[in-house]
Formats: sequence, structure tokens, C-alpha cells
Amino acid sequence: MSCIYIHIPFCKTRCIYCDFFSTTQLELRDQYVNAVCKEIELTDKYLDGDTIHSIYFGGGTPSQLTPSQTGRILDTIQAHHPIAQNCETTIEINPDDVTESYVAALRSLHVNRVSLGIQTFHNDILRFIHRRHTSQQAIDAVRQLQGNGFSNISIDLMFGFPGETLEDWLHDIEQALKMNVQHISAYSLMYEEGTKLYDLLTHQQIQEIDEELSRTMYQTLTERLKDAGYEHYEISNFAQPNYYSRHNSSYWNNTHYLGLGAGAHSYNGTSRQNNISNLKEYIDDIHLGEPRVEIETLSNDQKYNETVMTRLRTSKGLNTDSIKMNFGNDFYHHLMTTATPYLNIGLLKITDGNLSLTPKGIYISNDIIASLFV
Repeated sequence: MSCIYIHIPFCKTRCIYCDFFSTTQLELRDQYVNAVCKEIELTDKYLDGDTIHSIYFGGGTPSQLTPSQTGRILDTIQAHHPIAQNCETTIEINPDDVTESYVAALRSLHVNRVSLGIQTFHNDILRFIHRRHTSQQAIDAVRQLQGNGFSNISIDLMFGFPGETLEDWLHDIEQALKMNVQHISAYSLMYEEGTKLYDLLTHQQIQEIDEELSRTMYQTLTERLKDAGYEHYEISNFAQPNYYSRHNSSYWNNTHYLGLGAGAHSYNGTSRQNNISNLKEYIDDIHLGEPRVEIETLSNDQKYNETVMTRLRTSKGLNTDSIKMNFGNDFYHHLMTTATPYLNIGLLKITDGNLSLTPKGIYISNDIIASLFV
């Protein structure tokens, strides 16, 4: 089983925190869809005929494509890859793009999972980060999707905005729970170099929230969602039982995937490759039948490090016997030696042979995981 990711880089406006490859050149959408469909034809051997169990439209703002453009991409994928009968097909949507006709069109395309970029239910914060929707539009979008038969809805939330209080964050959590969506992804606000948000910070026009408050926000999130019946299956992801994101879980479980579109990444088990992050050059190269990719063949050390990094992000953790079996005794001994200090102070634990982060360890997960690398 493999999966396919399609990067749709178009946005009406750019959010001030976003560092993903995106563009506001909406007039190029049709050319871009033509190029993606051509890339599907050119790369149809990449996954060696594996059945596709997950298709994911990410962005950017995939809901900036028309349903017919989205349908063309899906039809082309189906013509070149075997698709599982229960394939999870997800599209990321902005709340203000949700209309009765658009939702009906998605249903006709057999899209069965929607990821809604809400971020917050506070209108002042939404305006600050340059989101186009309002809190009410986000609530209405969820209701409209539910009313039209969507029973697998994910929402994105963020916390740690400048000036945000714990009470503000609690309001967002409670509003999300009221909507009874199946999946919630929640991320701490990041100040990425090159973004408008980063410029505001460096020019001292805004200030990061206190680290202790950020930690309390995250702890509040995990406890409240657990009480509400959500399973904390990955550091930033929570789901009702049986609603884990199949696509994102594929990344954490070493599943092979094909990335389509400008800036998209692919992985076949031995190497990673990424498409050029330039819209015009991507379209021109595909038109010539010569997609430009950077390929990195992974060493055994890199494969080990990636296995440690992805598995330890999940609640299930890293099976220690699998390290011995797949990488050998030297890697196993390195893992156990470097993990022991964290086991002794309760930042890591071993349950049924699986090494995983404790709730305390999650707060410094990046440091712990990096220290286990070879």
C-alpha cells in the first residue's frame, strides 16, 4: 500500500506565519492542473504498481481549485494507479470556500475526508494572521459539511499567538469539541524565517508568549481532548477512535508515497526526491516531459534516524526489536544506550517492547529525539 500527495500552491492571500511554497497567481491554475496530470503520467512507475490507500490534496489552498480541476487530477490518478476500494481521499479547505454547491461537488468526486484550516475562533487573531474567514464562517462550514454527509472531518488549530491567554485557548478547545469533529490537529505557532510573522518579531512589534504558558496550553489541550474521548496518537494529532489520519500515519510508518506538484516530495524506501519549488519552471519542465527533481539516496544512518524521528512522534512509539532486525545490533545498542538516561528520569518509557515519549518527554521531544540519532 502506498499513498499520493498533491501540492496545490494557490492562495487568495498569504497568512503571515506560512512558510510553505505558495502563490497568489490564481490565473495559472488551469496550466498547473494540466502539468500535474502530465506529471502523473510521467511518474506512474514510481510506486511499482502499489495500490493507493490514501490521496491527499494539500497546500496552499486546494479549495482554490474548481471541482472540475480537482476531478481531472483524481481521474488521472485513477487511470494510472490501482486505487483501494476504501481509499481515504482528503482535501484541505478554507472555511470561506465552503458552499452548498462546492460541498456537493466534493461528494460527487468521492472525496471522503476534509481538513478544515480554522486555526482559531477568535476574530481578532484571525485578522492578525490574515486568515480570510471569520469564527462564524468556520462553525458554519463544519455544520454544512456534516449536513451534507461528511463524517470524517479534521480541523487545524493553533495556539501561542502573541497576547493569547490560556482562557482564549480554552475557548478554542471548547468550541472545537462542541462541533464533534472526528480529528483535531493542533500546533504551536512557529516563527519561521522569511515570513511576515518573523519580521514582526525581529522588529519587536510583537512578542512571543512565555514558554511556560505555551507548555500549559499544550497540556490543557491534551488533557481536555483525552477527557472528551479523543486519542492522542501523534504529538500534534488527536482523533476519535478509528479516525486516525491514514495519510499522515503513512509518513510516520515508513509507507512509500508519491508527491505531485511544485515543491512536492516523494519517498520510495531507498531515496527521497523533491520537485522544484518554482511554479513557472515546474510547469515548463513538465510540458517538456522533463520534470526537475533533486534525489537523495538515503544511507543506513539516515534511514535509522528517520525511523527514530517518525516513530517517536507517535503514541505507539518505536519497537526496539525492529531496530535490531532492520538495522543490526550496533544500532540497537546505540539506541538503548542513548535512551537510558531519559528512561531513568521518566522522559521515555518502554511498554511491550515499544520505546515512547512520556507526557513530560513530549515537551522536549525534539531534543530527546535528536540525541538518539547516530
